Amino acid sequence: MKVQSSKFKVQSYSLKFKVFKLFFVLLIFNFSLLTFHLSEANAQQVSLAISPPLLELVIKPGKSVLIAYKLENRADPLIASAKVLPFRPQGNLGNIKIEKEFEGPIRFNLDNSEIKFEQPFFMKSGDVLQLLVRIRVPEGSPEGDYYYTLLTETQPPPSVAGSSAGRAKATIGSNILITVSDSGRIDVKGKIALFDVLAKLKLKILGRVFNFFESSDKIPVVLVVGNQGNNLIKPQGSINLRGNFGEQANYQIISQNILSNSERLTLATPSAELNCQDKKPSDYCKQPVSLLLSGFFIGHYTLSANVSFGQSTPNLYASTSFIALPLKLIFGIVIALFIGLLIVKKFTKTDED
Repeated sequence: MKVQSSKFKVQSYSLKFKVFKLFFVLLIFNFSLLTFHLSEANAQQVSLAISPPLLELVIKPGKSVLIAYKLENRADPLIASAKVLPFRPQGNLGNIKIEKEFEGPIRFNLDNSEIKFEQPFFMKSGDVLQLLVRIRVPEGSPEGDYYYTLLTETQPPPSVAGSSAGRAKATIGSNILITVSDSGRIDVKGKIALFDVLAKLKLKILGRVFNFFESSDKIPVVLVVGNQGNNLIKPQGSINLRGNFGEQANYQIISQNILSNSERLTLATPSAELNCQDKKPSDYCKQPVSLLLSGFFIGHYTLSANVSFGQSTPNLYASTSFIALPLKLIFGIVIALFIGLLIVKKFTKTDED
């Protein structure tokens, strides 16, 4: 009887331990779920949209214009503020750098009665606000271009002690390109800064540079247009390809803004679309190109660029060339001939024996 009693106690203790273990596991699991849902619920979604995204204006000194911007909140309620800062072009890919401090003669004001620059305002989910931006050019302002960005920046919600609320922050901008001109005339001083092909093999012979490609290679073409004037320009024109057998192709230049005293890589249609996210990206991803020619090329080819900036503006011209040879095909033929000669020599030797 004593032996059975001790066995019963052992089984009872074992059962209690299993129940306690199961309860502890469930408690930890529920706590982890609760923590996950709390962090997910507290993460704020931020999505703002502004229109128009780009504004181009020509204003006379002493005049002003009123622009109505639409600001839309497509996510959670938020607190935001608006301001205007100047920017300048950076590099030749159309990038810009926004300055930290305001400068320039142009004056900006908000005509909204309830919203002011650099003062926070509240937006509910789905709210659409109209920002009435007045742009004024004072008398005596120097003629030329002035570039600004209307920035709307969200502010993180105030944190509560002990809470893990996500403090999301986002900034959205609309660029404003202003040309100050009393007569309305635009200073057009464009140039072709670079027009060439990116050849893997370049040889200089008798003072001339020759670009060589394999016939099956893609031909990357680079066209950089410079703006030496005080006003933005928009190049238009084409890149033309001509082969030694009379074949021709024409590619239209995509008109893009080139800001004053800057250069920009100009794209042509079909514009170069490369997948540079692969584990082994193409060599062409190392440098952006204006146009990527595909096909099977044999012989000597000439490329020409014709660029203008609208009516009554001078046409700019530049040219380059390349030579395409079927090197892979030639190499394959040489290998085949070499193997064939070895086989013939072997059979000839066998017949002599």
